[in-house]
Amino acid sequence: MKIHEYQAKELLAAAGAPVPPGIVAKSAAEAVAAFDKFGGKPVVLKCQVHAGGRGKGHFKGYADAKLGGVKFLTKKEDVQKVAEVYLKHPLVTKQTGEEGQKVSKILVQDAADIAKEYYVAMVLDRAFGVPILMASAEGGTEIEEVAEKNPELIFKEPVSPELGLLPFQARDMAVKLGFAGDQIAQAEKIMLALSKVFLDKDCSIAEINPLVVTKEGTLLVLDAKMNFDDNALFRHPDVEKLRDETEENPAELRAARSGLSFISLQGNIGCLVNGAGLAMSTMDIIKYHGGAPANFLDVGGGANKDQVTEALRILLSDENVKAVLINIFGGIMKCDTIAAAVIAAFQEVKPKVPFVVRLEGTNVEQGRKMLQQSGLNLTPATDLTDAAKKVVAAAKA
Repeated sequence: MKIHEYQAKELLAAAGAPVPPGIVAKSAAEAVAAFDKFGGKPVVLKCQVHAGGRGKGHFKGYADAKLGGVKFLTKKEDVQKVAEVYLKHPLVTKQTGEEGQKVSKILVQDAADIAKEYYVAMVLDRAFGVPILMASAEGGTEIEEVAEKNPELIFKEPVSPELGLLPFQARDMAVKLGFAGDQIAQAEKIMLALSKVFLDKDCSIAEINPLVVTKEGTLLVLDAKMNFDDNALFRHPDVEKLRDETEENPAELRAARSGLSFISLQGNIGCLVNGAGLAMSTMDIIKYHGGAPANFLDVGGGANKDQVTEALRILLSDENVKAVLINIFGGIMKCDTIAAAVIAAFQEVKPKVPFVVRLEGTNVEQGRKMLQQSGLNLTPATDLTDAAKKVVAAAKA
């Protein structure tokens, strides 16, 4: 689960990190009122969407391609004009795709006088098997490029899941980043707050980019990003309340409510599979044979008729889907049970695109026989390679 920048900064502020004052506006009038509350001082308008690269984005259908989703402004009339554009046109960034993302909220933030930018984050490092504190003195919008071209400029510190980030580790990282004097204590406080939120709230990533030093020598959290482990949300009702469903894919939300693991992709071959590993293999072999998956969909080992039916509804609601591959390995869920669920789902959903079905596992012969005798427009496949070739050909046809 993702949250907005302003929400991430609120969590960090509650943990003791310094953040600049900000007001969330849902209309141009509210943005102007926020500008007035700051006494007419310079502000920064920041689009609140679940996507990175906002500052270098552009607005679909708006003539000025250089406007960007983060804008420094000094005049009330400019705040009015920019806020109107933000709320009217979808923001397109490298993470949103060409359709862009609708902006419903704007953060009006007190402008900081920036001397230098840094990057600090807490992530799970699978090589270490523990969370790590990751930081660089090369913060800002090009941190991905720094990681790719100059990885030696990014420092890493393993963090104990039980003890959290220790003060001496934070101070050591501050020194590596080049801080001196009282800035070391300021940086330590921010890093400890970041670690606390990451561990206490079961984050999958908690990122400050940039962490800035102002020209007065003060450290501020200027921007923040947080993602949370969906499987741990039951422990954090306060975090779950921060969810903004308007920012999420409707099909993915619908699938989650039915207990299905679903992620939309850009291809034209729908995939209905049981098991995450098998689903990944299915997508790989479709790509290998020249096709493009439209989704990742794991119905799980205990899928019932209702879940299979809903899965088919979700797949077929995507107008880009030209063919569907059902790939089931019957273990706990037997093949004849899956076949019965597929037949019942077909009779209700009545799909109009070709389907290829590959069954393997417990009671596979009974399952295949049921599908053959169903009279439905289903193409059987003997193995995964055969299934992939047939569904790619069906989609192209």
